[in-house]
Amino acid sequence: MNNRIRRLGLVIFVLFAVLFAQLNRLQVFGATELRESPTNTRPLVADFGAFRGEIRSDDGTVLAVSEPLDDGRFEHRRRYPLGALAAEVTGFVSFQSGNDGLEASMNDLLQADTQGASAALATLLGAEDSAAHVQTTLSISLQEVARELLGERRGSVVILDAQSGAIKTLFSWPTYDPNPLADTDGAAAAQARQALLADPARPLLPRTYREVFFPGSTFKLVAAAAALEERVVSLDEPVFAEVDTYTPPLTDRALTNFGGSTCGGPLSDLIRSSCNTGFAQLAVELLGPDALIDVAEAIGFNDELDVELPNVAASTVPTDFGPALGGDVELSVELAGQLDGPGTVELTGDIPRLAQVALGQNDVQATPLQMALVAASIANDGVVPSLNIVSHTIDAGGRETNVFDLDPAGRAFSRETAADLRLAMLGVVEDGTGQAMAIDGLVVGAKTGTAQLGPESTSQHAWAVAFAGTDIGRPDIAIAVLVEADETAGEQTGGRVAGPVVARLIEAWAEQ
Repeated sequence: MNNRIRRLGLVIFVLFAVLFAQLNRLQVFGATELRESPTNTRPLVADFGAFRGEIRSDDGTVLAVSEPLDDGRFEHRRRYPLGALAAEVTGFVSFQSGNDGLEASMNDLLQADTQGASAALATLLGAEDSAAHVQTTLSISLQEVARELLGERRGSVVILDAQSGAIKTLFSWPTYDPNPLADTDGAAAAQARQALLADPARPLLPRTYREVFFPGSTFKLVAAAAALEERVVSLDEPVFAEVDTYTPPLTDRALTNFGGSTCGGPLSDLIRSSCNTGFAQLAVELLGPDALIDVAEAIGFNDELDVELPNVAASTVPTDFGPALGGDVELSVELAGQLDGPGTVELTGDIPRLAQVALGQNDVQATPLQMALVAASIANDGVVPSLNIVSHTIDAGGRETNVFDLDPAGRAFSRETAADLRLAMLGVVEDGTGQAMAIDGLVVGAKTGTAQLGPESTSQHAWAVAFAGTDIGRPDIAIAVLVEADETAGEQTGGRVAGPVVARLIEAWAEQ
């Protein structure tokens, strides 16, 4: 009998040893393979149902929160209390289609570390303590004003702290409610996503930072900055002829002013009246492409802006203007009579393109976020502020962690150039194309833009960029507003359509 018991015990011991070895093989050596197996949905379920930290506005308003569930396979669901108001920033968490917005870019900080355990066990072991709350710079009151002002017009609003680069407003319409996408009912979430993807208005697209547009005459600020920096002009001289057309070298296609108007004068007047002919002549005969490209790229063009958001679209400016043809561009008679020596812009095969680029046309493309950064750089004495939508995170103990770097991105142009541009932009508001943006008691400088979609199009994008504050030497905020072209609305100008939106936003900021 004892022998039988011993043999049975030996068999049980061997079986236990085999089981122990297999268990360790699976846990240690096969864990990665099992986790990554397409048939294993447990990690996906655990991740989607895991506790996540809150996303909050600048005043602590909750923009995204995890709510516990009593039944079902998920331990938590994600909810967005303000719906579509902050969707451009928060993005969403979706079991079917992944994450977007800050939910994606800040995922590692927001999500509790389940360490491969079930969500319930992870909670018991304190894994929720590893999830951080994300504190954004977003102002909910300004978001609400932006939504109200755009209404159902396609467009974008960006407001920056001009000195720190903190993003106070990031809103575009159409937008979407992220709550249906985060539904724990997979079929319902998939249906909601398909409906959004099928919408021709593309509400899932954050237009403020993932869509590029012709910036039109707002880009003249970049050309003006380059010309002032190169000292080929000042605000007062030379004086460009009052004309209604300008024909660049190597083409017989004349550029015209908006509405067929006549304009000219020194740079301050060119900016105030948004004079196409003068800026085209300035770029082709006095500035050249290299300096223009240098300033544009210093402000962020031709590269993805560094901000805590995923998939930011790069704004672009052309860098190739054809082969050198030998010699320099010949100065127009009125400029030659005012300058001490001959012009020094090299004649290239595609020099007519440069005339269009200086007007924000041709292949110049910009996000509203980029154009707000142009205005902020002018307000900030030529220093490009470091864009930020997240100020810091907060751990489970309430301590601030991961305070984000606010060091400037670099200098685009000199303090003197920035001061000149601010004066010129004040003139736009005082008696130029931006008079609708004047606010009693505040210093406001602006530049309007009207960007045609093509030579055959009868509708235009309406732009306005601005700075505002109480001190012209240190403006507080920078703004970019775009109201997109609408064939049903007919002709839209920046001063008439976008300017009043900017004015109301500045008033709302001042009332905070």
